[in-house]
Formats: sequence, C-alpha cells, structure tokens
Amino acid sequence: MAVNTRSFHRPAAGLSPLTDRVLFMDGEAIILDKPAGLPVDPPRDGSLSLDNHLSSLTFGFQRWPVAVHRLDRDTSGCLLLARNPKAAKRFAAAFEQREVTKVYVAVLDGEPAEDSGHIDLPLGKTSNPATGWRMRPDDKGKSAITDWEVLARRDGRTLVRFTPETGRTHQLRAHALHGLGIGILGDPVYQAAAADPRWAGGLVLHARRIVMPRGEGKAPASAIAPFPPLFAQAGFPDAEALDPATPDVALAPAPPDGASTP
Repeated sequence: MAVNTRSFHRPAAGLSPLTDRVLFMDGEAIILDKPAGLPVDPPRDGSLSLDNHLSSLTFGFQRWPVAVHRLDRDTSGCLLLARNPKAAKRFAAAFEQREVTKVYVAVLDGEPAEDSGHIDLPLGKTSNPATGWRMRPDDKGKSAITDWEVLARRDGRTLVRFTPETGRTHQLRAHALHGLGIGILGDPVYQAAAADPRWAGGLVLHARRIVMPRGEGKAPASAIAPFPPLFAQAGFPDAEALDPATPDVALAPAPPDGASTP
C-alpha cells in the first residue's frame, strides 16, 4: 500500500517520533518529512542523527531503510529512504542521472531584482581554520545548476521556489548568496552583508517536493512536505497557498484506521 500523508503513522510508546512524519511508503520506498535540526549522517559531536531512528522505521520489514540522498542538518522536508538494496541502487542511479524531481522553497533575506531565473554556477569546496569549510564559485569545480522563481515578496523578504538540476553540497545556499546576491534567511554560513541581525529562527529552507520515477507500469515515489511553522514566523503564514500541491504529487487522503503496512 502506498501512503502519501502525514496522518498515517501514529507513534507508539518507545517508537521514534519520525514514525509520525512518513509522507509516502510502499514496499520500496519511504519518504520522510525530516525535521530541521536532525542530521542525516552521524555528526562528529556525537549528537543524534537519522541513524538513531532507523530501527523504528522498518514497519514490519527486517532490514533498516537507508537514506538515498542527503539534506543539510537545518533543512527540513522530503527525504527519500530505500527499503531494500535493489531499490537503493536504482534510486541512487536515478539521482546520478538527474531523473529525480526535487523542489525546495526558501525565504530569502532580501529581494532579487528579477522574478525568476537560471543559475549555472560551478561550486568548489574551500576551508580555512577561522571559518571552517564552505562552497564557493569555482570555474574548476563541479557543475551546479538551479532554476528559481519568486512566489511572493513581503516586508523585504522573498518566498522563492528552487528547482535544482544538480545536487551539490550546499548548492541552494551557495547559489542564493553567490548567484542572487541574497542569502537564505537564517543561514549562518552563506550570509550577505545586509543579513537581518534580528532573525533568530534558524535556516528557512524546506525540501517541499520529491518525485522518484520508477519505470513504466509503476507509479513514482512522490510526496509533498507541509511547511513548518518557521515560514509563518518569517512572514509567510500562507506559504501552502502560495505553493499549492500539484496533481502529480497530490497529498492523498488519510487511510481508514487499522490500515496496514507491507
């Protein structure tokens, strides 16, 4: 049974709170609404990560699911997990071949001059002892391509939709700063000189949609993650209306009580 809703799984005693954040599930895939602050990979400081929750995300399967891609620690939203090795291999290949549709929504700490555009800006990693590592424009770096579109402008901030063609580390955050000249609100690393010092709410970047194609005769694994409260705090309480669900990733109604999982 495929599921595309946040109300399907209700956490039982001792289970991970992530069991209530499943947006989609079938025999091959789980799509989670990852909360901001949870790293996908175990951090060096020993704090909790997605790994600490995987044993509670088996839903009757023996194998633990595995993350097929990455979201930054402070980015919320759609995260795809594979439920078996064959699916993991196929999903990883689809990412590598740029077959996966990914859509992010963010609040910019300023207003771009245009209403939409295309950023083709290769990125490379740089580091120094004072500021640590980050991604910067680099003609010899890896190709990084992002399309963007303004959804709304309000009080000096901008709600923007990003559709990345590539999936480089920190791509959207670096492209916002170096491609648009405006950092994402709350970004502690990729900040413009005019960043709002009053904002203390954290990074306002959300993985809104994902669509993983799975070949002829099988529906894609797809989901839309609802906006977290941070967007309302940033001045866009109507973000859901400004970026509505699309037919190919429509949110399904909740199944009846007692519905089972594979």
